[in-house]
Amino acid sequence: MGIFEYAPAPESRDIANLKPNYRPFINGEFVDGNGEPLKTINPATEEVLAEVGTASVSDVDTAVKAARKAYTNVWSKMPGSERAKYLFRIARLIQERSRELAVLESLDNGKPIKESRDSDVPTAAAHFFYHAGWADKLDYAGLGPNPQPLGVAGQIIPWNFPLLMLAWKIAPALATGNTVVLKPAETTPLTALVFAEICQQAELPPGVVNILPGAGDIGQSIVEHGDVNKIAFTGSTDVGKLIQRQVAGTSKKLTLELGGKAANVVFDDAPLDQAVEGIVNGIFFNQGHVCCAGSRLLVQESVAEEVMEKLKYRVSTLRLGDPLDKNTDIGAINSAEQLSKIKGLVESGDTEGAHRWTSPCPVPERGFFFAPTVFSDVQQSMRIAREEIFGPVLSVLTFRTPDEAVTKANNTPYGLSAGIWTEKGSRILWMANQLRAGVVWANTFNRFDPAAPFGGYQESGFGREGGRTGLEAYLNV
Repeated sequence: MGIFEYAPAPESRDIANLKPNYRPFINGEFVDGNGEPLKTINPATEEVLAEVGTASVSDVDTAVKAARKAYTNVWSKMPGSERAKYLFRIARLIQERSRELAVLESLDNGKPIKESRDSDVPTAAAHFFYHAGWADKLDYAGLGPNPQPLGVAGQIIPWNFPLLMLAWKIAPALATGNTVVLKPAETTPLTALVFAEICQQAELPPGVVNILPGAGDIGQSIVEHGDVNKIAFTGSTDVGKLIQRQVAGTSKKLTLELGGKAANVVFDDAPLDQAVEGIVNGIFFNQGHVCCAGSRLLVQESVAEEVMEKLKYRVSTLRLGDPLDKNTDIGAINSAEQLSKIKGLVESGDTEGAHRWTSPCPVPERGFFFAPTVFSDVQQSMRIAREEIFGPVLSVLTFRTPDEAVTKANNTPYGLSAGIWTEKGSRILWMANQLRAGVVWANTFNRFDPAAPFGGYQESGFGREGGRTGLEAYLNV
């Protein structure tokens, strides 16, 4: 009997309504940017998707002035109940255009359509719905009497979750009465610019949201601008440190959500089949392009062999390929630069003596793809156990006792997330209190909710996004 095989189930790229050209969005209008245009490409095929006009330093100043005017004259004076109506309207428009946004995200980013369709876009809408509910209730958020907005928020987002990270930042900023100047990642600007269209559809007052595509110099200009009151950055730890130095000595408020090297800890009493699903989701979701990815698997020694056997079988069933195929589990790496970084760190694992196993799945000849990879016999001193790979690569270590598991899990400069797999509720509570991580999942992984704050410690940054706690980052309290 032949092996069961899926028939192709491609989503139509026509739904994305791709345009040949996109432009920056300033003061409620799409304008010609004064920066050097960039070409955004499909990482699965290496084809050019569109030409994107970029902002210049002078455009940053224009956008900040527009945001300041909108803040002073309109948005900060508007009752919270009225601001909420705009956020609700934006949320509904995201839902109405969800299929278009999902296809566009997969084209521009390389992630599987089932992830952008079922996770990214619905959660982005959920953040606007959730924060719309807070807009007229800030006096009851437990943040003190009469909390006030900060003013103009400068926001810089990464390429791994372009639309979702936009929602994480813009929704709380608008709900609390701030205006926004946002720079999307250089390689994934398209859904942010379609979001600008949604702002127009929602009849958001001009200047409340401004979207400036560009490279790192535009992000730096936003950070350094004297009339920006708040910086929110999600991205690499190295860039986060630069931003922290730049805002030191100023009155700007700052939140940073940076890298991670999360430990996913499996005890011998865990439901192993369930744990394996959580391991796979923890590291191979979005090709491992996740700050909180469970990239270090700590397995209790007595079940390590069984877990590895189950894990290899499960990983070998993952389908790598066309991101627009609804059957695809692993899409494309976002860029040639990121693929090169992943390959370099994998080579270091080989050199330092770890044992590499790579899924036998076929890899397309064109595009930026990397097959799911698992390293065993990993030591804590190895680069693959210390550095953020940001790709579909898992490092497996073992432990004997709960205390050893905690010690190994905390042996990292990061502290964004962690996972615990065990049947014992008391062990979950004990270990969650021992782990230095902003988010600890128990018998699950990568679960997000707009009502739950998210953020890290140490080199994973500081501040929280989401939930009641996340409102404080955009308020004088």
